[in-house]
Amino acid sequence: MTRIPDRREILEWIAENPTQTSKRDIAKAFGIKGAQRIELKRILRTLEDEGHLEKRKKSYRDPDRLPPVTVLEVRAPDKDGDLFARPLEWHGEGVEPVVLILPRAADPALGAGDRILAKLQIVQGEDHHYEARLIRRIGSHPRRVLGVYRKESEGGRIVPIDKATHNEWTVSEADRHGAKDGELVEAEQIGSRARMGLPRARVIGRLGDPSGPKAVSLIAIHNHGIPDDFPAEVLEEADGMKPQGLKGREDLRELPFVTIDPADARDHDDACFAEPDADPKNPRGFVLWVAIADVAAYVRPGTELDREAVKRGNSTYFPDRVVPMLPERLSGDLCSLHEGVPRACLAVRMQIDEGGKKIGHRFVRGLMRSAASLSYEQVQTAIDGTPDDQAGPLLDPVLVPLKGAYDALAAAREVRQPLDLDLPERQIELAEDGTVTSVNFRDRLTAHKMIEEFMVLANVAAAETLGKKRSPLLFRVHEEPSQAKLDALRETARASGYALAKGQVLQTRHLNQLLNAAAGSDDAELINISTLRSMSQAYYSPDNLGHFGLALREYAHFTSPIRRYADLIVHRALISVHGWGDDGLSEREIETLEQTAVQISDTERRSMMAERETTDRYLAAYLADRVGAEFEGRINGIARFGVFVKLDETGADGLIPIRSLGQEYFKYDQQAGTLMGADTGLLIALGQRVKVKLAEASPVTGGIELELLELNEKAMPKGQPRSGRYGRGKSAGSGRPGRAPGKGDKGKRKVSRRRS
Repeated sequence: MTRIPDRREILEWIAENPTQTSKRDIAKAFGIKGAQRIELKRILRTLEDEGHLEKRKKSYRDPDRLPPVTVLEVRAPDKDGDLFARPLEWHGEGVEPVVLILPRAADPALGAGDRILAKLQIVQGEDHHYEARLIRRIGSHPRRVLGVYRKESEGGRIVPIDKATHNEWTVSEADRHGAKDGELVEAEQIGSRARMGLPRARVIGRLGDPSGPKAVSLIAIHNHGIPDDFPAEVLEEADGMKPQGLKGREDLRELPFVTIDPADARDHDDACFAEPDADPKNPRGFVLWVAIADVAAYVRPGTELDREAVKRGNSTYFPDRVVPMLPERLSGDLCSLHEGVPRACLAVRMQIDEGGKKIGHRFVRGLMRSAASLSYEQVQTAIDGTPDDQAGPLLDPVLVPLKGAYDALAAAREVRQPLDLDLPERQIELAEDGTVTSVNFRDRLTAHKMIEEFMVLANVAAAETLGKKRSPLLFRVHEEPSQAKLDALRETARASGYALAKGQVLQTRHLNQLLNAAAGSDDAELINISTLRSMSQAYYSPDNLGHFGLALREYAHFTSPIRRYADLIVHRALISVHGWGDDGLSEREIETLEQTAVQISDTERRSMMAERETTDRYLAAYLADRVGAEFEGRINGIARFGVFVKLDETGADGLIPIRSLGQEYFKYDQQAGTLMGADTGLLIALGQRVKVKLAEASPVTGGIELELLELNEKAMPKGQPRSGRYGRGKSAGSGRPGRAPGKGDKGKRKVSRRRS
């Protein structure tokens, strides 16, 4: 991946190339493509806000002058109570200028460590060089840490719970604020380093027992700064909401919509209905309705609810809880399409022909009433011929036509050839006290695929409608893989005996050919994981750059406004272009659409990381009492410091540290993704089958450490652990070069998984 240039590099390039200063020019100069352009745009906007770009040519001719708008770090008040600050973006060669802050009565109180954006004025004949007026406070400087407090004779230490962090912090007795030994705490770094060169910190929050099962998701929430409490004014606004009525809406209450969700779904924001098309011009075609909760009717631009929603960006889902984007009054009540209750909605009526092609659609703002809230399992057993009492009456009038519409769309999908990955999806089952009772792989049902296809088609219809009306909106963008990632995938495929076409414009059908060639073989999981890793990350953008994975030219998120802010933007745009009310897309939103895209793309990544870390911790907790047990697995990652293995039984990822492989020195080949023994020639490569012993499982960090016992059914040579940084020496045993994964090895049960 291309490295994003830092602020100094960007400013220097602009100064040297004054005629090439557009975003496109800068991106081209540094080789920035795809989702990385989001980060570049953010840096450029920050520089613009701070005055660097506007004044850069002058600044470079006079480097000892600060820009008129800059970021400052507030110092502690002096003996006279005056506040001074230091500039964080000082590039001059002289003495760092002194800045005096001139507070106004309406300004918030500032303290040492606060970072502010300020407007500067040069002064002469004073003991300071600039005077600053506050524009806005950016945040506090102290670093926040989350860890376990360990008591010592004088104060204690904080041990981080992040498995990628090895730093510790010392805490004085005065700064522990009642923290007890072994307690999970939140702290902030203070002052300079203390004894043994460790940084100092003060405890600012006590979070309880870190090994408690209900602390698992709490750790992720705090680690990633996910807002999990709604401000009082937001709750007050939500609690004052009343259900929307029929006024200004189309009455859809007679259509037997059904919601189809997981059995444990906490909300229902989409419903569907299908029937054979009565239009003689569309023989054997279908009319498909998709209705989505009308969140825009309740969450209006500029309100406290709206500000909190865009701040959160999306809901975050953990096995034991949900951190919702909207308060429960909306997400679980007024905006949830409960069975038998009239609910406001935006709905799209789509005509599809017998081949699954959408031949027409129209949007309505309506009032609907769900005929039933069904689970995927209920729908599946019903269409398989054994409906239960709830689904039975709906089988012929609702579920059979829905299945018919899906069969037509599935045929069109086969022609379109979106990327068809086949990967395991874990399901973690928890007891009431939060302990893990089981880890399984979800069955992927036709009912799941059916709803996915309906939602994709509705999203396409929204993007097409807004595109034709030239309305601003947020597209869901998924760009094609980079050449470097494709080369890596090609190498993995070649090593496994498969081929990926080269020298032509890559299409998803080419990747599907590779996936189909490996399907059913022992290499299938490796090829699927490698293909997934080659993909670019999807993001939101006001520019339509297409969706590579879905093989679609226009795609926007419309179907989940309860849990995604992007969908709410699309709803507002639809309201505006149809003239349905004054709660559509505001001018302010249009002006800041690009910033919103960056914000919600960031919050989405934040949630994904938090969800993944929480899953890792639950899996480590589940395995913690099985240390010493042996497991089968497959190598799914190789690094200089060790080998990553995915365990068959649970799908958990563990690390075999390089130090545990004995005295032999292993050479790491990054391009090939291999480790090779210098003495024996033993080759450790992606996709190889292994037997491992569980050496350690830490529920607090989510780390799982393994010991390699067998590689491709061959026992590892016995030897002593290496010592020293490199530990090169002769192996105590002999090894054989690794072979490609055996075709007869038993493969893991698979289910499909996609993220669009």
